[in-house]
Amino acid sequence: MQEKDHPMTTLLIGAPVDSGKRARGCMMGPDAFRTAGLSEALQSLGRPVSDRGNVTPAPIRPATPSNRLVHALPETIAWTEALMQAADAAMSEGFPIFLGGDHSLSLGTVAGVAAHAARHDRPQFVLWLDAHADFHTPRSTISGNLHGTPLAYVTGQNGFDGFPPVPAPVPAENVCILGLRSVDGPEQAALGRTAIDTHDMRAIDEHGIAAPLRAFLTRVAATGGALHVSLDVDFLDPSIAPAVGTTVPGGATFREAHLVMEILHDSDLVTSLDLVELNPFLDDRGRTASLMVDLAASLMGRRVFDRPTRSFAA
Repeated sequence: MQEKDHPMTTLLIGAPVDSGKRARGCMMGPDAFRTAGLSEALQSLGRPVSDRGNVTPAPIRPATPSNRLVHALPETIAWTEALMQAADAAMSEGFPIFLGGDHSLSLGTVAGVAAHAARHDRPQFVLWLDAHADFHTPRSTISGNLHGTPLAYVTGQNGFDGFPPVPAPVPAENVCILGLRSVDGPEQAALGRTAIDTHDMRAIDEHGIAAPLRAFLTRVAATGGALHVSLDVDFLDPSIAPAVGTTVPGGATFREAHLVMEILHDSDLVTSLDLVELNPFLDDRGRTASLMVDLAASLMGRRVFDRPTRSFAA
């Protein structure tokens, strides 16, 4: 993360990706984050902010999936190519926050930041805050929704025909998933064959969320690693964050989520961030967008006693 005395510029990069699933609406996410005051919240913390607008996908080329269930393969490949380049370039200019967009955007963002880290001889780590493992491939997916595939892609799994090669696959042991509560059988078996560090909500209920997070951050720090955080709205309990098309009860509470962000800030290890799966069409007067903005602000240094009081009265 930025040096506290001389913060680098925070780059807001819109990724209005809506091809990773069939339910539409995530394309409105970047503008919702902007409307909810993300730039203003970060500037209030003394952080320079540069809004770079929205990425546009690469030219769409024909691509036929081997799995007939796969949805919008050419479009998702085009987004992956564009976001991989945008993420790689952004890492040389500041601290990028990628505003989604569905979670298939991370096919490109994580691959791009990992490529940058590899050129600078830094190991790339990934913290995946999500109800789902997103470890399917286009060959294995049953839903056909490619927002369930990014972790498999960036860790170098087979089955991504037509996608650009991953320049620097993230070692599985450098990935930690927090908040799991919806993983199907084949995906669970695939995860079990890797060294990915997984923590479901039962483990979090029994042992708390801070201990596994701190253990992971200790490993990042020990290697001088770069840390990408990918925050999916469905990491949160739908009672506090309803604006997501993949609601799973039993998610992180308000305080658990803020604690994660505060610990991440204190670690000074985070180098890039995804905010994904916000569907404003499903929101309640912007409450999910506002919560995600508040969480990003906590990651960037806002303390519990600094939080604004919000009114959602008509």
